[in-house]
Amino acid sequence: MESPTHNLPSLFKQLGLSDEPVDIDKFIATHSPLKPDLHLADAFFWTKSQAEFLRDEILDDADWAEVVDQLDVLLRKGRSV
Repeated sequence: MESPTHNLPSLFKQLGLSDEPVDIDKFIATHSPLKPDLHLADAFFWTKSQAEFLRDEILDDADWAEVVDQLDVLLRKGRSV
């Protein structure tokens, strides 16, 4: 059985955010760069449920973990793909 593959737009949709490329770019530009010592899920701009989802996916090494890591990297760099 093959694991589902998630991408950045699907993560944004899962978080209840716009999955349009221009909106993803805008989100990343607006909220980056994150401080090096700040965990992604602890950033001020997430709702409680968004933060819990992000934290749980990473802690459980769930199927969303890879794309959550990708978002973390993008928010630390200060630019989008």
